[in-house]
Amino acid sequence: MKEVKLICKKVIFYFQKDEDAFFEWLKKIKCLDHTSAARDELYLHIKKKNISDDDLRNLIGLFYRYKVNMKQLQIFLNETNKEWFRGKPKGFWYKRVFE
Repeated sequence: MKEVKLICKKVIFYFQKDEDAFFEWLKKIKCLDHTSAARDELYLHIKKKNISDDDLRNLIGLFYRYKVNMKQLQIFLNETNKEWFRGKPKGFWYKRVFE
């Protein structure tokens, strides 16, 4: 499967430790292969489209916290996770991802 590239555009960090926390969090997401950057965009290169629930939850939390466009996470919706990811009850992320 071709890798997935997520775009983090114009991420705002309020102080150095905030930026450090962002990158430390990224290191803990197992599906992340590597990152690259160009201008004001950071690219997260994900190994494959089918990622673990834990990795998806971490991406949801990271994107929510740092106000990254969450619509791009729709690509990870599948039969295995649809009950909790898109189903009911709707999570705090639902509107930002699916509406």
